[in-house]
Amino acid sequence: MPASSRSKRVLLYSHDSYGLGHVSRCRTIANAIVEADSSVSVLIISGSAVIGSYEFRSGIDFVRIPGVVKQIDTGEYDSANLRVGVEHTLEMRTRIIRDTADIYRPDLFIVDKEPLGLRGEVEPTLRMLKERGTPIVMGLRDVMDDPEQLAREWERKNIVPALADFYDEIWIYGLPQINKPLQGIVVPPSVRHKMVYTGYLRRELPLHTDVPHEGDEIDRPFILVTPGGGGDGDALVDWVLSAYESEPNIPYGAVIVFGPFMSATAREGFKERAAKFPHIRTLTFTNNLGALMQRAAGVVAMGGYNTFCEILSFDKKALIMPRTRPRLEQFIRTRAARNLGLMEMLDAEKGRDPHFMATALRHLPQQRAPSDAIVPGLLDGLPNVIKLVARALANPHRGPASIEPPAALETPIADGLALEALRAKS
Repeated sequence: MPASSRSKRVLLYSHDSYGLGHVSRCRTIANAIVEADSSVSVLIISGSAVIGSYEFRSGIDFVRIPGVVKQIDTGEYDSANLRVGVEHTLEMRTRIIRDTADIYRPDLFIVDKEPLGLRGEVEPTLRMLKERGTPIVMGLRDVMDDPEQLAREWERKNIVPALADFYDEIWIYGLPQINKPLQGIVVPPSVRHKMVYTGYLRRELPLHTDVPHEGDEIDRPFILVTPGGGGDGDALVDWVLSAYESEPNIPYGAVIVFGPFMSATAREGFKERAAKFPHIRTLTFTNNLGALMQRAAGVVAMGGYNTFCEILSFDKKALIMPRTRPRLEQFIRTRAARNLGLMEMLDAEKGRDPHFMATALRHLPQQRAPSDAIVPGLLDGLPNVIKLVARALANPHRGPASIEPPAALETPIADGLALEALRAKS
């Protein structure tokens, strides 16, 4: 029997309209799955423009769907690169997602964060795989949003019926001690019975490191400053640089990683300011932030899920300035983590006094590390996900092969060569 027939297949979907958190989480899960079982192949469907910059283990590949971008102020979407309307882009994405799943024939489908996908783009795929008997899992981060706002959003999107009808399990990549993401949402008992808290997803250094030489140049302890993807990180970087400008004798230098989505105008302005300090280095992006974080004396960051997991994994003392718009996700996570003694929180809503930040930077290396707080199961996420995946794949069930487009969709738009390659692997 050919190896491709014996292998087990997992399909991961991540809409990736903003930032790095979704694609990083899917990458972490995919790498863990194939490392635990060499007979598993994982295919990731992602809209991330930077997914190709990450390191993946053997057995993993990805399909890049046309990107969309979320306007941080309005929450509206637009095409990221194509000069076509967002509705046209979403139609293409919907067809590519369904056709990929149709030909790949996964034994397990894991959907990240959005139960119906971006603007419902995954619903045709969910219906097709449900009819085939494919196990379908919803993967949720620990915090979605303020409960009242999330309840309104999910009611508008008709999410609860989707969780009830399509999903076999709901994996929450966190702990209830920090947050219960469905608290305040009216859901039937059948949905709550599907929920499993895994713990947070530990991050490891990649096998092949390419730590930027700018970091290697610093021969004394430094503070890592990272606003994640950087699209909304201007305020954090400005506050840190203002602190150094107001008090040049802060004893620790800094490595500032802007993130790939920070505007070029903001980035160039920050680089000019940072260049005045010999102990401050700047980077636009690195696919190996963990290596920098491991070396850092402390971390100043926003409160995204990805950065949160890295801070816990490398046991770093951290100052977090959480974003509060358009979602309260980062604020809720950071407040709970501070209350457990895992890190400190900075409240930018009270004003960004540079002297206050300077004091915080001086004290950062003397803070308690996350490991000083006892939180059972805090970083058990990946071992638990591996067990859940193994259980789901115990009896692989792909259903019949079918490449016919659904009635509501006409000719598939996905690249013919890519589909032929997938068809050959089936």
